[in-house]
Amino acid sequence: MAPDRATIWPYDERGEPGSFFYSRYAHPTGAAAEERLGSLEGGEALLYSSGMGAATTIILGFARPGARIALAKGAYYGTSVLMRDLARWGVELVEYDQTGTPPAADIVWVEAPANPVLTMPGWAGLRAHPGLVVCDATLSTPVFLHALDEGADIVLHSATKYLCGHHDALLGATVTRDPGKTARLLELRGRAGLQAAPDAAASLLRGLDSIDERMQRITATATEVARRLDAHARVTRVRYPGFSGVISFDVDDPREVETRTKLIVNATSLGGETSTLESRHRWEGDRIPAGLIRLSVGLEDVEAIWDDLEQALA
Repeated sequence: MAPDRATIWPYDERGEPGSFFYSRYAHPTGAAAEERLGSLEGGEALLYSSGMGAATTIILGFARPGARIALAKGAYYGTSVLMRDLARWGVELVEYDQTGTPPAADIVWVEAPANPVLTMPGWAGLRAHPGLVVCDATLSTPVFLHALDEGADIVLHSATKYLCGHHDALLGATVTRDPGKTARLLELRGRAGLQAAPDAAASLLRGLDSIDERMQRITATATEVARRLDAHARVTRVRYPGFSGVISFDVDDPREVETRTKLIVNATSLGGETSTLESRHRWEGDRIPAGLIRLSVGLEDVEAIWDDLEQALA
């Protein structure tokens, strides 16, 4: 679908707005992509200018001064930075081991799996929790997880990653089954100007066409790469949840390893057809191990990826 880049559409013959009248609120390409993603997740999807734009809208929509947010330890660093910045507005952040029972909180925010420590949430405790449950399912994608079926009230995606799949669009998404929650998010998205661009929505439509095939191939490659890393003498620990394409592993000198790869791009982000890796301690500090490298496996041949890793580790 070619993106419709119009910013305005005429009112009808009665002078009333139709489904599309100003692109900050909705546009045809975004609506088509939202329908497609919603059908995969089993809910109603909304798109945003980025994953962090989606996260910001959730917090603005459902937190309040004095609210307590329980965030999974080892979850995406940018999420914790945003929540800490909101402390000046009276939002309290606590971090907890998401494999266990969540503490008392107004909002429980988990990741499946957590980026980059790759733990999974304890769903039983989340189903019983009275607070709003938000699940960042960026790494799982709808191919491997329907978090709304597991107890989540809102699913969050950094669609920049696997959903688009080509490192060519900045995009976020939420999915809910509660019409009231969807309406609240839609209202704030329009007011705050956090709508996704038509070109990014078109990239999502393209990515969703191939997501199942891509994720199955990426998983098969990542499973084999994780197995070989686990047996490598210079690797002290490997984390891999058994699906999707992100592996984190520990070495003594991660900066040396990350600057020696040739095929695998030493860059941030993940989820594209091109493999990427980076050390994370320099960005995140002591919240993660000093030797941790995050590897995002792409669509290259498994032997080519392994040969590059092996020579970098040598």
